[in-house]
Amino acid sequence: MYYPFRKTIKNLFVKRIIPTSLQFRLTIELIAISTISLGCVSLWAGWQMERMLITSHKQLLEYVATRFPEQVATYMEMGDLKTGIERTTTKVSTSGLSILVQSPDGQMLARSVQSNSSETDPSSIIATTQIPISPQVIKFGDRYVVMCGTPLMIKGKSVGTVYLSQDITTEQGQLNNGIYGLIIVSILATFVLIIAIAHRIRKALYPLARMSEIASTVSIEDLNSAKLELAKAPDEIRGLAQAFNEMLLRLSSSWEQQRQFVGNVSHELRTPLTVIDGYLQSLLRRGDNLSIYQKQALETASAETERTIQMLQDLLDLARADSGNLHFRQAPVFLNTLVAEVAAMSAKVSDRSVKLVPIDEDIIALADQDRLQQVLINLVDNAIKYSSEPVEIKLDRTDDRTIVHVCDLGIGISLQHQQRIFERFYRTDDASTRSRDGTGLGLAISKSLIEGMNGKISLRSKPNEGSIFTITLPIWKP
Repeated sequence: MYYPFRKTIKNLFVKRIIPTSLQFRLTIELIAISTISLGCVSLWAGWQMERMLITSHKQLLEYVATRFPEQVATYMEMGDLKTGIERTTTKVSTSGLSILVQSPDGQMLARSVQSNSSETDPSSIIATTQIPISPQVIKFGDRYVVMCGTPLMIKGKSVGTVYLSQDITTEQGQLNNGIYGLIIVSILATFVLIIAIAHRIRKALYPLARMSEIASTVSIEDLNSAKLELAKAPDEIRGLAQAFNEMLLRLSSSWEQQRQFVGNVSHELRTPLTVIDGYLQSLLRRGDNLSIYQKQALETASAETERTIQMLQDLLDLARADSGNLHFRQAPVFLNTLVAEVAAMSAKVSDRSVKLVPIDEDIIALADQDRLQQVLINLVDNAIKYSSEPVEIKLDRTDDRTIVHVCDLGIGISLQHQQRIFERFYRTDDASTRSRDGTGLGLAISKSLIEGMNGKISLRSKPNEGSIFTITLPIWKP
């Protein structure tokens, strides 16, 4: 059976709400205001109910207390004071109303017949409780009594005290039940109000949450297609969404212009620089009559030219990858053979130890062999630059992925730099790495190439303990 109310509660309270969020603050503030308002209304209603119940009984006792001396004086014309008090007590007393008259020395002068059988005998209450002059509600045991004690003045002389009491336990019980019912209804109303407010605020802020979701997931590849559709949103939110979409279009246009500019500049500059490098190499080969200083200058110029050409080639590769024009020839690649060749080549060129950890099985990946070799050479070259210890390459596999680990025991990379190490031109500010060769494009290109082959590259590193670059690629399945 489907319970929409239960689903609503689950959506409101199971999902994590951040205490600093606008949704949380608005919900808490509106709930607090509504709860306080509802509580005040409940208190006022309870007070009104009690006032309506007690007022009629108080008015009766006040009326009797006011007329009692007059009637005593009237009956005294037919007898003495005691007779007048007794006759007045008998005439005034009604069902539920108890009367007790005491002399100044505490002697009982008269009492109503009802007080003899009442569960709340006035004499018992007088003995343990101070009786107010005006009618008030007094709790005696488990009973509620409206009671007062007024001086009995006859011809300007005090002849005793008249105590009037009326049992309102039943009415008080009904009042308490009504108040308890009001409290329960208020709690239920508050709970329903909390759910309604939280649901309404969550619905009202959904466009902002959707905007935040798109902003956090949008990437360079989908800048042009990312769009926020909020046709039913309020005018303010819809205007913000429109500005957000226009911003995405501007970013997409700017990125496209930047990509085209980088690609065009890289392509146009590479040819003249190649020509310049050729002339420099020719001068060095034929420069028998050059001085040592001139030779050093030409060698420096040639090295910097080659470095610039390589950087332009890297930029061109990145521009092609961004535009989707970098094509890959996916085919089975024997990683055991390829990694062994890369290790031997790097060890020979750098005169450093690069070891391949042996593995008993053949691991075949689905990749572009030339591109993958370029990535492995780049990773091994970086490991050699930043480590004085031997570099290790390890192979592994899962059911559907091949894994290559390039490990070094070098200076490592701090956590704050690991998140950005694959960004273009990003270089750490450490003094130990600032002076080393490189343009900051190698890892960015490696990431683009691996992702272009449907793979993934990641890093684990600790300062002064080394780094492990891990490449995962799809396994070849015949």
